[in-house]
Amino acid sequence: MKYADIIIDISHERLDKTFEYIVPDQLEGQVAEGVQVVIPFGQGNRAITGYVVGLHDKPEFDVTKLKPIARVVKDSIAIESQLISLAAFIKRNYGSTMNQALKTVIPIKKREKDKFKKEISLNVSVDQARIELTELLTKKNHAVGKERLLKELLEIDVLDWELATKKLNVPSTNIRDLEKRGIIKIEEVRTFRNPHINKNVTPKHIILNEEQESAAEKIKADIDTGRKKTYLIHGVTGSGKTEVYMDVMEHVISMGQQVIVLIPEIALTYQTVMRFYTRFGDKVSILNSRMSPGERFDQFERAKSGDVSIMVGPRSALFTPFTNLGLIIIDEEHEPSYKSEVVPRYHARETAVFRAHLAGASVILGSATPSLEAYSRAMAGKYDLITLNRRAKGQDMASVEVVDLREELKSGNRSMLSRRLLELMADRLNKKQQIMLFLNRRGLMGFVSCRACGHVLKCPHCDVALHLHKDGTMKCHYCGFTSMATKTCPSCGSKYIGSFKAGTQRLEEMVKQAFPQARVLRMDADTTKGKDGHEEILSTFAAHEADVLIGTQMIVKGHDFANVTLVGIVAADISLNESDYHSGERTFQLLTQAVGRAGRGSEPGIAVIQTYQPDNYAVVTSASQDYVSFYEQEIAYRRLLSYPPCSHILGIQVSSANQKDAINQADILADLIKRTDNEINILGPEDAYIGKLKDVYRRVIYLRDTDYRRLVYIKDVIDRFLLEQKQYRNTMTWFDFDPINTL
Repeated sequence: MKYADIIIDISHERLDKTFEYIVPDQLEGQVAEGVQVVIPFGQGNRAITGYVVGLHDKPEFDVTKLKPIARVVKDSIAIESQLISLAAFIKRNYGSTMNQALKTVIPIKKREKDKFKKEISLNVSVDQARIELTELLTKKNHAVGKERLLKELLEIDVLDWELATKKLNVPSTNIRDLEKRGIIKIEEVRTFRNPHINKNVTPKHIILNEEQESAAEKIKADIDTGRKKTYLIHGVTGSGKTEVYMDVMEHVISMGQQVIVLIPEIALTYQTVMRFYTRFGDKVSILNSRMSPGERFDQFERAKSGDVSIMVGPRSALFTPFTNLGLIIIDEEHEPSYKSEVVPRYHARETAVFRAHLAGASVILGSATPSLEAYSRAMAGKYDLITLNRRAKGQDMASVEVVDLREELKSGNRSMLSRRLLELMADRLNKKQQIMLFLNRRGLMGFVSCRACGHVLKCPHCDVALHLHKDGTMKCHYCGFTSMATKTCPSCGSKYIGSFKAGTQRLEEMVKQAFPQARVLRMDADTTKGKDGHEEILSTFAAHEADVLIGTQMIVKGHDFANVTLVGIVAADISLNESDYHSGERTFQLLTQAVGRAGRGSEPGIAVIQTYQPDNYAVVTSASQDYVSFYEQEIAYRRLLSYPPCSHILGIQVSSANQKDAINQADILADLIKRTDNEINILGPEDAYIGKLKDVYRRVIYLRDTDYRRLVYIKDVIDRFLLEQKQYRNTMTWFDFDPINTL
């Protein structure tokens, strides 16, 4: 006998209650997660519909009080079943309640008030309208507003009220008078809030080069023969991956299907959407977190109704309720923003592949610097690998120079800008060419390094940089190793050792001081707070209304500025020495993406990488734009230390306003894990990366194993324990599989 958990209302207001029912023997093969069923409900046993959100062999309630499912609904709404199944997948694989997962896949929490507009049209024949206009013109003091309105309605079938009253200056009294006489009619029509898209674009006919055409044709041929696959397009920066996407998208749309395009940052939305809008027009819509609730609600309604065929947006756009989804594209698939940092901590890549499986759709992942997870799956044959080795327009890749900041220090230059970078900046400014300066502030002051020899203080057990704390201690947030900060370098004895202190604002000041004539823009979290902050800065730079663009990682991802011939990476070591095993991968990705911004037009480009560790493999391979060499070295390191993707990590964080409770609960869970599986690799409990945040104490446990299912099983054991536990109810416990950031 099986039992089903059923949710009876997915109208966004009642997502917090499920009910248990018996699955009758005759329905056992038909009932599955996501299936719509009819069930008896309430004292009167009235028949209502619900959705199955879970199946299990043991009842959670008294079986004598449970009712059986009446029947399975045939031809139910497929999209709702798909999203329910997707929520169940997220709950099962990432650790959350079903309610949290449902609220993720159905992101519009409440129905927004519908927006209407008034439209005016003739209520009589065209001949009668002409007679009315003729009679009006015979009158000496006739209403000019009525004349304008009738003339306009003789030219077009429907006239918008706002256009009539504001552009044609027709008084509302004139309109109402003609309505009373039955000459015209006024109707209220629902309209959708549409996010602003600049429609003054010139369509471009794009001819694919041989590599691009081969890539697109391979995917289209598979689609035509019913082979639904996941593809990884590994193309060098500027290779034209977007043009390949669009060619395949056009093919899918011609088949009557829809497309979801995921992008990693709001900063990319404007430029990416403009490319798609130029090609597909009003079939394109967008979603992002800066839109109003009404705008977001209407985009989902437009998707349901078939008003749009392409939805572009960050992670949440994955849950667009398209009823005939044919393709999901994840651009810049390596970006960490595709991993949710709130519960449920799902990854958009794996979730997209599962949604595509439910919908019978294909998936395209694209990147110049693929994640190790995606590339290793391609190497294992799980994804189809497609490679684009040259730039779309035949331009050469930017040349790269690596500047050793240790030598700059020896020569007396303690500035953030090396002599070589200053020299090249002066040259480009004289030639009226543009410059981008990249400074990744992520992990600021997190690591301790020597400016004389480049030595970084690392954990002896985990090979990650130790994190400097305000109390003068250095700590590893994987295993808890702690030591006191040193004032001299243990490698060379230099006193020039400490944390790196820099920021984009300081860099902006230095550039303005060195080049007073330069027009400088800064793009970071402070300058992009407004709704259109990203778009304004990027469009200003694209129009060559600025000479230098300074920014954090948001400026080096996906942008295409033809006049940029110089890119400066000011401090590669900031990302290289994060106290995280991803640091080498992230550094390679950021440096490669940054270098790729230079020389995308007719003029050759050059990039300057400033670093204290010029011999580090992430720096060397990014300078040569050699992803394969980087991958081979990085995957060997991951394999040696059992880090993803060579194994899996489950992070468990326990938090409480009471420090003792947080410690005790974490200890209890650690003991439970050991009793459940005494062979599992367990680290901790230890204080979290930030041990106390907003007066809440946080402890973390890490589990590591090659079998993802083994970790999921332990998560389920902990879930059941927490439901039954009476003690420490004031603590919160959540899970993170293969964390992107240190917990």
